[in-house]
Amino acid sequence: MSRLLTIILLLLSVLPAQAETITLGDRFYEVFLPESPEGAPLILALHGGGGTPEQFAVSSGLGRVAAKAGYVVIFPAGTGRREDRLLTWNGGYCCGSAARTRVDDEGFLRQVIADAEARFGINPARVYLTGMSNGAIMVETFAARNPGLVRAVAAVAGTMDTKRTKVGGMVPALIIHGTADSMVPYAGGSGERAITRTSFSSVRSVVQAFLAPWGAGVTQMQTTIDARDDGTSVTVADHLKDGRVVLRLMTVEGGEHQWPGGRKTRLKAGKTEEIDANTEILRFFALYP
Repeated sequence: MSRLLTIILLLLSVLPAQAETITLGDRFYEVFLPESPEGAPLILALHGGGGTPEQFAVSSGLGRVAAKAGYVVIFPAGTGRREDRLLTWNGGYCCGSAARTRVDDEGFLRQVIADAEARFGINPARVYLTGMSNGAIMVETFAARNPGLVRAVAAVAGTMDTKRTKVGGMVPALIIHGTADSMVPYAGGSGERAITRTSFSSVRSVVQAFLAPWGAGVTQMQTTIDARDDGTSVTVADHLKDGRVVLRLMTVEGGEHQWPGGRKTRLKAGKTEEIDANTEILRFFALYP
């Protein structure tokens, strides 16, 4: 066997498998499996409005990274015209046809979790959710309404409807959001480039909503990350209860509507290099095994 072939086989042996497509009723999901899925934790990763599971898996790169770390990673599909990449989630006040027709996406995500347990043997006590934009709105909403099913949640560039959605239990949360987000404004309201007329909730109101169930005695510690000359910095606000981080807010100062570290080539400004969303999400989820 040649040295080159040996190296190639070695690399293939340490890389997680390619994604599989699983049909679930009239919907589907893409799944990346670790070497040993039995008893593994599960991450549900939700695409943004107008995206697809395939698109989000590629643009975020989360599937391979998290599978290598031992997670089963599922990219579920929203509803809409898949061929036109116009899939959306019903996050209440956003987005698209899913919200207008009141699609039961909470029921679908519960179905996906149950299917992953039956099909792959995942650990139902270690279910984590993350999402981008409309997907972030959906995972925050799901975690708020189903706290007993979610070990921790991580939302990037999306804010749930805090006027109509209350957090029903103590769910550890990571929030990553840019102050220059022109789709889902950091301070709330309508975004200049938003695909919907929704008046979004502010990041601050989401933080308050997820902190509320933890009660009194929450303290805060703040640090700054500014190691790159990219026009952005990151303010990290850790909220702690009994010495443990229960909510981490990573504010990307000057950051646009993006998945940090992901592929967003169209952005000319506001694309931070200070943090990598995949790294930060896995680091946060590891706090809650």
